[in-house]
Order: sequence, then C-alpha cells, then structure tokens
Amino acid sequence: MAVDAVNSATAASATGRTRLAENFDTFLNLLTTQLKNQDPLSPMDSTQFTQQLVQMTGVEQQLLTNDLLEKLVTNTGSGVSTAVSLIGKEVRAEADVAALKNKKAEWTYALDRDATDVKLEVLDEKGRVVRSVAPTDNKAGDHTFTWDGKNAAGSDSAEGTYTLRVTAKDSQGSTVTSTIYADGLVTGVEQSDGSTLITIKGAQVPWDKIVRIRQPAEAATQTAATTGDPTNTTDGKTPSPAAA
Repeated sequence: MAVDAVNSATAASATGRTRLAENFDTFLNLLTTQLKNQDPLSPMDSTQFTQQLVQMTGVEQQLLTNDLLEKLVTNTGSGVSTAVSLIGKEVRAEADVAALKNKKAEWTYALDRDATDVKLEVLDEKGRVVRSVAPTDNKAGDHTFTWDGKNAAGSDSAEGTYTLRVTAKDSQGSTVTSTIYADGLVTGVEQSDGSTLITIKGAQVPWDKIVRIRQPAEAATQTAATTGDPTNTTDGKTPSPAAA
C-alpha cells in the first residue's frame, strides 16, 4: 500500500510539473507579445503579471517539496529501517573519509595489483593537503593507514573529518587502481537531505556504500560460547577430556 501511494504521488508530481511548464511557457509568450504591442503612452498594469509569476513560482516550489517528501518516504520505509539494524555490526564501506579524534584517523585502501610508487594524501574539509606520505609496502591487497593528526609542519591538526587520496603507479608509470574503505562498528544512523548515513568511527558515510557486514569478534565469541560448542570458548582454549 505504501509503495502504491508513493508511485501515485510520483506520477501526480510528474504530471503537475509538465502542466506547469506548458502553462509557464504560454504565460511568457503572452507577456512578451503584450509588452511588444503595448501603447508606450499608456503601459499596461504589471501587477497582475507579477502576481501570476508569484503564483507559478509557489506551485513550482510545492512540486519540489513533494519530490523531497517522496524521497523521505522511500528512505524511511526502507533505507533507515535497514540501516538501523546495522548498529553494532562490523562493516566495510567504500568511503574516503575518516574522523580525526584523539590524534588518530584510520583508513583502509586496497591496490588491485603491485605498485612501485604510492602517495597517500590527507585532505581537510576545504580540499587542502594536510599531510603527504609515501608508504613502502605497495603490494596488491589491503593496506591500513593510520594518521596521527600531524600536518606537514609537525603540528597537531584540529579534530574533524578528513579525506584520503591515494595515487598509485607501477614501474611503467601506469595507474594502479585503488579503492578506499572505512572499516569499523556502526554507531549511529542519520537521515540527511533524503540520504541515509551511517556513522563509522565518527565519520558519516552513505549506508548503500557498504560492501561487507559481519558480527564483531566479541559478539561472535559470546554467541559460540552460549551454543555449547566445546571448541569455542571465551578464552579461545579447547577443554581437556577430563574437564569436559
């Protein structure tokens, strides 16, 4: 029923926008024609046209508002409810942002093949390079980069959200493809401008960028212990036959 209502509202909004465009074009044509042919000594009253312009602008704003409401309804019915279930889960999401807190920000980046030259750049919210690092381990696969918050001058950077940029090349100078991830527990969910965002280590990323979900190690261990599996205990040891 909710889906049908959203579809009906979407169709009505599209029809209304089409009619508004047609009426607006007709109105402008009439206005232009009358302005061209008016008597210079007795110009027509512009109050009426101004009022009509205001009315049409109001209708256009209402249609835009309807579009936003449709997005909110869709996200509330699916995105938010799904994202909330992720709280407390360990996830990996394609995201190049990380929060600097307590002098620590962490990213994971993956190289699709071996590289000979890799440059990691930390950018602030204005896109300025704060720190540049050249790692020595440039083999294919996942790599973790932990930033201590120091800028190029050795001073501490302000806490906030920072972006990682990876530039990788092979021995021939060709670009090596890289993907940046945010790894960690989901601690919050937020709806912003029609998008559903999840919080990972203090940074917000779109929930639809998630590529992996799993139970935290502690939760998985506790679950295994409560099932009575003797090979999975809280201390990681297998009981001896006598103890069993």
